[in-house]
Amino acid sequence: MSTIPRWQRTSPLSYVMLALITFLSIFPFYWMFVVSSNTNAEISKSPPSLIPGGRFLIVAQKVLNAEGVFFNSALMNTFIVGLSIAVAQVVFSAFAGFAFAKLNFKGRKFFILFIVGTMMLPSQLGIIPLFILVKNLHMIDTLYALIVPALVTAFGVFWMRQIIDAQIPNELLEAASIDGASVPRIFFGVVLPIIRQSSFVLGLFAFLAAWNDYLWPTIVLQNPHHFTLQVALTQLKPMYGLDYALQMGGAFLATAPLLILFIFVGRKLVSGVMDGAVKG
Repeated sequence: MSTIPRWQRTSPLSYVMLALITFLSIFPFYWMFVVSSNTNAEISKSPPSLIPGGRFLIVAQKVLNAEGVFFNSALMNTFIVGLSIAVAQVVFSAFAGFAFAKLNFKGRKFFILFIVGTMMLPSQLGIIPLFILVKNLHMIDTLYALIVPALVTAFGVFWMRQIIDAQIPNELLEAASIDGASVPRIFFGVVLPIIRQSSFVLGLFAFLAAWNDYLWPTIVLQNPHHFTLQVALTQLKPMYGLDYALQMGGAFLATAPLLILFIFVGRKLVSGVMDGAVKG
């Protein structure tokens, strides 16, 4: 008889469901490539063609050279904003999470509840006061207007607080303190090496959120040279009619870096999420 526990056994139905979920996940990206590599006439057929055409390189060249779009600049701007926000959120959230998880100070419970409470508020409610603040700081139409408001988030602080509380026992910190280590040395020498996988996951989430953000960049950016990818994609349209291949080609080129990133860091992403799932 099989020694595999019953709850770990897989049935043919499980493989069918996994195959279906995989297909539904991959198909939108495949369809973007199909549309961007065919002409409007081929796309408009009923039923439409599901086979990629041979025009993708031509369409990609049109996207990169589209008048008034500056796709290359938008790609670089988005990368700078995303990387800056990711690094800042990891650093500041780790500092705050360590303080809330392991340091005793007056009002600790109130402040962490207040921070978690802000997550219940729709982000759209803060757009007007945030715009006024950014305008008064003379950051309108600069990348600083995208980076500074996202340097730290309530989710990041709460995430790191939970990770540090779950992964780092108090006895370890007490032993380091007895050996004469200061709080900064404990944080950088003991805490950070242990939570590096979870910190990477938080940074990746922050990078993806900045990469896909559309509403706030649309409000604060005016110069096409300062546009991020999501704003630049809205400019990919001909003066007359619709060019589905051009728009889908731009969307595919904007998505491709994320797909490549996930190929290289997908395993770290899963392990980092699982690190916080088990205490001890």
